[in-house]
Amino acid sequence: MKIRNSLRSAKQRHGKCQIVRRRGRLYVINKTARRFKARQG
Repeated sequence: MKIRNSLRSAKQRHGKCQIVRRRGRLYVINKTARRFKARQG
């Protein structure tokens, strides 16, 4: 999982990426291509 300053670029990488907020942190999750996981904060 990549820890990034900005998740906007991470969301653009794949069409199925979603930004989800969990426990005050932002995550990019992708059910089909799991290598695109990212976290912010």
